Amino acid sequence: MNSETSLSRIQAFQLINPNTLYNPRAFAYSHIAEVKHFLRVLHISGQGGENQQGQLSCDFSAQTHQAFLNLQLALAHLDASLLDIAVLRIFVVDHSTKKHQFLIQEMQTLWKNHPFPACTLIPVPCLALPAMQIEIEATAYCL
Repeated sequence: MNSETSLSRIQAFQLINPNTLYNPRAFAYSHIAEVKHFLRVLHISGQGGENQQGQLSCDFSAQTHQAFLNLQLALAHLDASLLDIAVLRIFVVDHSTKKHQFLIQEMQTLWKNHPFPACTLIPVPCLALPAMQIEIEATAYCL
């Protein structure tokens, strides 16, 4: 087996949900990201819901969808994907149960049957731009 083949079988990190804690899968996150093997660490700055022209929708769901798309575009530029993300930090303005549920559904769609990254949702009073409603920051580990 050559080194490239052996590297493709090794995961950069493992996402863990101990039996001693509640199962967070329904809320679209994992409790622990244990990083053991990696060649690159990617720190993706907070991606908001603005499109390529810098325009923001006034709709939270549209901004959330665009923020995840922006995150995917940043990762793709470096030949990485959402599955390389070990940790997410999500900042939400005027957090509510409705926004939280939409965010969970969006993540369940994006990660499908894969383990979710460790994630912290942080309610905030405002973000960098007055119309910004969400910002998503990520740390990814790649082989």
